[in-house]
Amino acid sequence: MGVEWYDMIARRNGGYKSRAVFTVEGKSAEDIFEDRLINMLPDFKSVMDAGCGHGEFTLRMSKYTNRIIGFDNSVELINIAQTLLNSSNIHNVNFVYATTKSQMPFHDEEFDLIYDRRGPTSIINHSSLLTSGGIIFGIHTSIDSARERLFKNGFIDIEIEEFNEAISYFPNEMEFAKFLSDVPGNPDYTLPEFRKELQAKMEENIIGGRLGIREHKYIWKAMKP
Repeated sequence: MGVEWYDMIARRNGGYKSRAVFTVEGKSAEDIFEDRLINMLPDFKSVMDAGCGHGEFTLRMSKYTNRIIGFDNSVELINIAQTLLNSSNIHNVNFVYATTKSQMPFHDEEFDLIYDRRGPTSIINHSSLLTSGGIIFGIHTSIDSARERLFKNGFIDIEIEEFNEAISYFPNEMEFAKFLSDVPGNPDYTLPEFRKELQAKMEENIIGGRLGIREHKYIWKAMKP
């Protein structure tokens, strides 16, 4: 999946976010991640948001810490983030276009916290950007690549938790189709040509007689020695 998909989502959805209407029952890993991050942020002076998307979450977190730099490899998303920043009264956030696939425009040991909210796990390979004793903290739908990178890059005190309690319920098949279509790499299930595939997905996701998707996410944390 290339950056073109994220650029398309930025244009279609107005950011890296879902268009779907749904309700979440049960404690979501996303809420747990946010609560923990909010509690952590006051202890750190220089923070990176790895894969910041359209920046809305970055701006919300900015009131809990001294400085945040958010980066993303989608120009379209960074443009939206910059527009949101320009229309705010927030002065401790910067948005930067960058990619983990090349040298990043930051200094060694520039950050004492890197958080990765469904961003590129390859940020783990850039551990030189963290101070000694710095923390990396993330949430993803799969953990294998993050786990492997954490060990390979010498991180210590690695903590990994799995969450699958929360369920997202959808009022109808169109909202379900929108939700699926906004998952990275998926086709647009709202289009007629994907009707058969959508029906199969619906049959696979009936929970207690309702159309829903069970959350399956991992929250992970580690320290740079």
